[in-house]
Amino acid sequence: MTQGQETAIAGIYEVCIGVPDPIFAIQYWQQFGYRIGQVGELPADAAYQLYGVNSCLRSIRLYHQNADHGLIRLMMWQNPTNQGLGLASMKVKGNRWATTLTADVLTILNHAEDAKAAGWAIRYTQPHWEVIYNKEHKSRPFTDAAVGVREMLLLQPLTRQVLFQRFGYTLPNYGQINHTAAFKTSQFTHMGMIVQDDSKEILQFYEEVLGLLRVRDDVETSYESSPAGREMFDLQPDEKFIVTAFDDPRSSQSDLMAARSGRLYIIRFPDAINLESRFEASQPGCLGMSLYTYRIRGIEEYGDRIKASLAQKYTNIIENEFREKSFSFIAPDGYFWNLIAG
Repeated sequence: MTQGQETAIAGIYEVCIGVPDPIFAIQYWQQFGYRIGQVGELPADAAYQLYGVNSCLRSIRLYHQNADHGLIRLMMWQNPTNQGLGLASMKVKGNRWATTLTADVLTILNHAEDAKAAGWAIRYTQPHWEVIYNKEHKSRPFTDAAVGVREMLLLQPLTRQVLFQRFGYTLPNYGQINHTAAFKTSQFTHMGMIVQDDSKEILQFYEEVLGLLRVRDDVETSYESSPAGREMFDLQPDEKFIVTAFDDPRSSQSDLMAARSGRLYIIRFPDAINLESRFEASQPGCLGMSLYTYRIRGIEEYGDRIKASLAQKYTNIIENEFREKSFSFIAPDGYFWNLIAG
């Protein structure tokens, strides 16, 4: 891409969540520091043109402090297509989840345990210790600083979250915690997807067509190396996955301190593993986390690039429920995306 195009896209703008009732969802996300922003509607014919769903739609965008990415869009479909991924395993194609930085992971665990005791439909893990960066460095317990994160999985019928708390380091542009929020959490810092492609060819779409910055390429996580990865992704002995991340182009491949949130994590399982496909449960019209969006500059040019790529089912550019120019497509890996002029 030319220099002028490098910042035509930023970090993932929104995680869109299908909900039957916005009241509880708003109350829930307020505990994570979000607040009500825009409200908009689409008639069924326009929703079908943009999202492929023949249903009236009402949406509420939730903001987080002054963040320009990692936002939430609650989508209330008059006729939802299905219940979404629910508590399904993270180890399925079509999976979506969103990750949040917190300064108090134990309070979130306390609530998860209370919810389970009260009979809620919920699945979670204990906050595992994980060294993310400089894994080869050997520190001395009780003498050297412990540098890593505690991260936990939290699955509920309408949300799929990973929460992490840092210890021993900070990244200034990677998540801004709202310390007035009950759970002392940031906006969503990164979002994830599951694919299978030993050739890595489908990854090129995000770099070459969308113009994102490829970082942390080919980072391997195995059953043996990561208790957190083992439990979160239901790894069996000798199984592994490979992580590639795509960032806002203003981020950096080499300077850790320049890393920006809004990252897209693509987890690749080897083709030899038999993975269930659940794409039909994680696209617009579904309940739960069902769509990611990017804000872009030059939407007509992006439309031309998408049409010339291996993407499928691209739509015309029309106004979305917030009166923003927008269009949708299915990426070569099978995931449904929406781009918004901004």
